[in-house]
Amino acid sequence: MSTDSRNGGADPGHSRAASPRVFRAASGTVALILASLVTLLLLIDAVVRAGWGEMLLLAPWLLLVMWLIYVGTFVSHVAIDAEGATVQNLLRIVRVPWGRVTDIGIRYQVRFTLDDGRIVNAFGGPVAGRPARPGLKADQNPRARIPPALRDLELIRGQWDAATETGSGEGEVVRRWDLRALGALVLLIAWGLCSVIISGGFG
Repeated sequence: MSTDSRNGGADPGHSRAASPRVFRAASGTVALILASLVTLLLLIDAVVRAGWGEMLLLAPWLLLVMWLIYVGTFVSHVAIDAEGATVQNLLRIVRVPWGRVTDIGIRYQVRFTLDDGRIVNAFGGPVAGRPARPGLKADQNPRARIPPALRDLELIRGQWDAATETGSGEGEVVRRWDLRALGALVLLIAWGLCSVIISGGFG
């Protein structure tokens, strides 16, 4: 587990204008990079072997596979700023103002408990890992022995505490769909149908 962005050692509540800090599984980033490289190589190979026309007929199916990898492994994340947390689980996005949060914990995944009793679980973001195996050499730095997920949770809770002290982060919990990802899916499906028609798939 790692974070995509860090603001150094700055106080989480130091700047309201600071860009959000994003927590996302490193495995998702690696999977997306590998999928992009494989897709690019396959498209280049299609151009070399069959030309640009055949490549354009093949491209939507390869890009559709990459879209599935993107949604399944990369897009889920937790982002925090001075006003609240944004939790994206696959194509569903939940914006949670800090004023609506009563507790933040981790039970394999980060969980935001709201003032109405509901819980928002984060598929992406900090994930509780396995305990260190016995026999491994201990790091002399006490903080280094803290699991990464707990360090990330500490940062998230620090931002929440800072907002609580300043009275910021009020508002309603907003739930919405990732329209950009859904729009890309619609375009890929339309492109794929056009490629089938052009290649005579219906004839």
